[in-house]
Amino acid sequence: MPTATDRPYENLWDLRPKRAAEWERTGEGKTVILVPKFRHPLLARWVMPYLRRPYFRINLDDVGTAIWERCDGATTVSSIADGLQQRFGAAVEPVEGRITHFLRHLERGDLVTFDRS
Repeated sequence: MPTATDRPYENLWDLRPKRAAEWERTGEGKTVILVPKFRHPLLARWVMPYLRRPYFRINLDDVGTAIWERCDGATTVSSIADGLQQRFGAAVEPVEGRITHFLRHLERGDLVTFDRS
């Protein structure tokens, strides 16, 4: 599997992130990403049904929720950043660093994929 260092240079702002994990919304309108405790097919099939809590729960704040909601595979990262600046103003500055760090972290965890076409 290629890593970020194996790929040729690509402009993150032109890519379109797409959610690759299950998620749910809390009563307060925030997002919780559900990450399975076991990803191996055999363990997922035979162990996870018997677990009391088969998922790790990642609770996102307001900014993370806003980014996650727009990771639909059609919206570019630059459009997401513009929307964050309009919605949150100076609270998300520096928006470039925040969104880059957040999306790369999600990509490393296989929670989001990028449409590179």
